[in-house]
Amino acid sequence: MSGEQSNSARNYELAHAEVAHQLPSGGWLDTLRREALARFGRQGFPTRRDEDWKYTSLKSIEKQRFVPATGAGAEPDAAWLDQCRIEGLEAIRLVFVDGFFDAGLSAIGELPEGVRVQSLAAALADESEPLKGRLGAVADEDMHRFAALNTAFVADGAWLHVPADVELEKPVHLLFVTTADDTPRLVQPRVLVSAGRHSKLTLIEHYADPAGASAFTNVVTEIDAGEGARVEHYLLQEHDSAAYHVGSVHVAQQADSAYVSHNVNLGGALVRHDIHPRMLGEGAHTVMNGLFLVGDGQHVDNHTRVDHAVPHTGSDEYYKGVLWGKGRAVFNGKVIIHRDAQKTDASQYNGNLLLSPMAEIDTKPELEIYADDVKAAHGATVGQLDEDALFYLRSRGLDARAAREVLTFAFAGDVVARMGLAPLRERLEAAIAQRLPGGGLA
Repeated sequence: MSGEQSNSARNYELAHAEVAHQLPSGGWLDTLRREALARFGRQGFPTRRDEDWKYTSLKSIEKQRFVPATGAGAEPDAAWLDQCRIEGLEAIRLVFVDGFFDAGLSAIGELPEGVRVQSLAAALADESEPLKGRLGAVADEDMHRFAALNTAFVADGAWLHVPADVELEKPVHLLFVTTADDTPRLVQPRVLVSAGRHSKLTLIEHYADPAGASAFTNVVTEIDAGEGARVEHYLLQEHDSAAYHVGSVHVAQQADSAYVSHNVNLGGALVRHDIHPRMLGEGAHTVMNGLFLVGDGQHVDNHTRVDHAVPHTGSDEYYKGVLWGKGRAVFNGKVIIHRDAQKTDASQYNGNLLLSPMAEIDTKPELEIYADDVKAAHGATVGQLDEDALFYLRSRGLDARAAREVLTFAFAGDVVARMGLAPLRERLEAAIAQRLPGGGLA
């Protein structure tokens, strides 16, 4: 570990010592935190010498002193918070302010028998529902070192449990907001999901900030999908342009389970998402859709790793990026087909549209195949708007600017069209039209 890494890790060790007395305690939980902090201390901050961080520098995060949030921050503006709602969506809603559950802003309502939707802090305090053996069981902290940092500070977040043979009809909307403050905060929520045998669950994990918020959000989501379970997961990131976000999603899939991921990145100064589904039972299937819009001054990094560990599993990954100004993005998609994973069917695609000569994308789709009876394909494209298509639209009466906007919106909207929730699709279409250069379609 380099001296730079050591200093960065030591800062977080000191921060942990300052707030340790405010964290929920318990024998197994204290041990879990200590081990995670020690692991992060050994690994330290990633640098560009680490292959998985080759194109992403964390110096802008390292040079700042983020103060761990304790739940004592100011209330968010009510009018702004109302704008974070998804109009027309009837959902179970949990709101977290600076990483801590706010019951007054949430609306859970009545739940089917056996279903648990509550704050993680409440679950940790409830002796009738111990989380020992669940918390940290799916996350790979050796591979994702920021997951270890999150575990070291774990205090609150969301705990969702849907028992066997239960379909949760309403989606669960987890809204994480940070507050603008002179002191940049370290916000580390944890999302823990257990989907029982043949259960169904739709989860919206939503991050948003008011103007001027510059917090560092480090989030970990663990999803345990039982046999035949279906989990549809929407990950929507609408941070302010000064915010930092590092998140990892870890999924364990049993036989015949389905995990559907929709990952949309619209904001943030520096953003990194790692999504890691593991198919552990035959018949499991993963679908991963992603969209990232990256403007001037932004850096968005998407890393995915799909593990086919057993025979007769499938995955379909489809990511697109739109970049302009001096925006920079990274896409690294890895599909691993293990030795015993015969009859695997895996596909991966990353398409990128560059709207300016200064925009940059580093894309690296990868296949690692150790079985001999599989069907696998991967590819990536990087290009500009099609001149023939622009000419066609202009010949139909559109000016050059409008023609570019229509084609760009169609390129991005292709990913949104794959989403099942109509109210969320409509919100995203409006947000994309406003976010893209020009904003003429908003």
